[in-house]
Amino acid sequence: MGEADDPYEKLRGNFRWRLPARFSLAEAICDRWASRSPGRTALLTKRAGEPLAATSYGELRAASQALAAALARRGVSRGDRVAIFLPQGAEAVAAHVAASRLEAIAMPLALAFGPDALSFRLRDSGARALVTCAAGLAKLREVSEPLPALETIVSTDGADGEALDYAALVAAGGGVEPAATTPDDPALMIYTSGTTGPPKGALHAGRVLLGHLPGFRMTHDGFPRPGDLAWTPADWAWAGGLLNLLMPALHYGVPVVAQPVTKFDPAGSFALIEEAGVRNAFIPPTALRLMAQIDGPEGRLRTPLRSLVSAGERLSEASFEWAQEALGTPVNEVYGQTECNYVLASAAALGVSKAGFTGKPVPGHRVAVLDPEGRTCAPNEAGEICVRAPDPVMFLEYWRQPEATAARFRDGLLTTGDQAVVDAAGYFRFLGRDDDVITSSGYRIGPSDIEDCLARHPAVALAAVVGKPDPLRTEIVKAFVQLKPGSEPSPALAQELSRFVRERLSAHEYPREVAFVEALPLTTTGKLIRRALRDAE
Repeated sequence: MGEADDPYEKLRGNFRWRLPARFSLAEAICDRWASRSPGRTALLTKRAGEPLAATSYGELRAASQALAAALARRGVSRGDRVAIFLPQGAEAVAAHVAASRLEAIAMPLALAFGPDALSFRLRDSGARALVTCAAGLAKLREVSEPLPALETIVSTDGADGEALDYAALVAAGGGVEPAATTPDDPALMIYTSGTTGPPKGALHAGRVLLGHLPGFRMTHDGFPRPGDLAWTPADWAWAGGLLNLLMPALHYGVPVVAQPVTKFDPAGSFALIEEAGVRNAFIPPTALRLMAQIDGPEGRLRTPLRSLVSAGERLSEASFEWAQEALGTPVNEVYGQTECNYVLASAAALGVSKAGFTGKPVPGHRVAVLDPEGRTCAPNEAGEICVRAPDPVMFLEYWRQPEATAARFRDGLLTTGDQAVVDAAGYFRFLGRDDDVITSSGYRIGPSDIEDCLARHPAVALAAVVGKPDPLRTEIVKAFVQLKPGSEPSPALAQELSRFVRERLSAHEYPREVAFVEALPLTTTGKLIRRALRDAE
C-alpha cells in the first residue's frame, strides 16, 4: 500500500491546526452541551454498593456557576490557582469548570497525596482556593507549614472548621458565564509526577485540550460513535486521566464513568466495565498488569471494549497480547509527558500497531529522535525524543522556574529527556528516561525491555530495573522484583529470573543481581520511581 492509500499517512498529510480566536474550557466541556441539551448525561458515578448515578451537563453548569460565584465573592480572579483535591466525581468536574469561568488556573491534585506532597504543591503554587473533601481536609490538617496564600477552602462533605459547605454554596446559586479567554491564556497547571526530581508545576493554556483531540479521536477509532461510554481508573489529577480521557470525552458529549476511590481494584474494574457498559477505556500499563492477574471468567470481559488506550510508561508485549484477548480489542499506546502529551500513538484501525512499539507521530505533532548534536538518528539508533515547537499540547512554562523552562528547549525543540529508537518503518520504541538508561561494559541498556521480559515469568507481579554502580562494568543491571501471591523469594528463584532474561534477551542485558521487595515505589499515576531505587544503590 502506497502513502496515498495509507489511511494514517493520508490523515497526517491532510491535517492542519485551526484554533479558534476565543476558547474556554468551561464552554468546551460543559456549557456547549448544557445549552443544547441540559438533560444530556455527562457523568455516571459509581459508589460502592450503590447504582450508577447520572449527572447532566445542565447540573454541571448550575453547580459550576454557583461555585464560581462563591469563589469570586472571596476574591478569586484571573490567574489565581484553584487547587482541586478530590476523587473522581461531579464535584471535581464542576470545580474545573468554575475555575475556567473566573479565568483562574485549575490545579488538580491526587487525593492519594500525603500531607507533605500536598503541602509542597500548595506552597509552591501559592494556591488561593482549595476544593476538597473530608479525606483531603484530614490531610490538610497534618500540614505543619503555614499556607498564607490559601484563603478559601470548600468541602464537598459539608462545612468543617474553616471549610465552607460545597452543597450550600451550590444551593445558593449564581450566574457566572465563561470568561472571554483565548486558547493561549493560562488555564490549567498539572504537577509533574516527580520520577526524576522534585515535582514542577507545568502551566498549560486552554488550547491543551484542543491539542489532545486529534490523538484522542485517532486512538479511540473515530470517537465519538453512538453508544460510546468512557472510563479510566487513572486519577483525574494526572494528565493521563484528565486529558487522555475525561476532558476530551466531555468535549464530545460522551458520558464518563466516575468512581470516587483512591485505590485501584483490578477485579472491581472488570465488574464496573460490565455493569456500566463501558465502551472506551484508558487504562495505564500498571493497571493492565494487575488486571491480568485476575484468573478465571472474572478476568475476561463478556462484552468487549470498542477502544482501549494505554499510556504512562511503556506497555509490555505481554500486556499488549493479554489485553487483546481478555478485553476484546487491541491496545493503542500513547506517549507524552505532562509538559507535552499525546504526541505519539498507535491506532490499530489505521494500521498503526506493533507490539513493543509506541507507534508513530499523531497528526499535527512533529516528533523525532535526535542524537546529542541535534541530528536525526539512523533507524534503530538510540537518541532523545524531541518535539517541534510550537504545539498546542506544549506547556507554557514551569511555574516560576524560568531557568528550568529554558533548559527544556533547544533550537525550537522541546527536549523530553526520554530515549527511544525509530525503526525503518517509522515506529517509535521507548527505551527509558535518560537517567534510567544503564551503561554496562559499553552497552546502553533500556530498563523497559528487561522489565517486560521479567513480567512474563509466572512468579513475577511487577519488576523494576536500574543500574547499580560497578567498578569493572561502570554499572550492572539490578532487578527489583515484586512476586505474585503464592510465590516465595529464594536464591534459586533469583538465579532462575536472571537466566530467564539472559535466554530471552541477551548476555549483556540480564540482571546480575535480583532483589525481592514487598512493593515497588510507584507514583500516584502508577509509574515506577526508579530514581528511589537508584538512590538506594
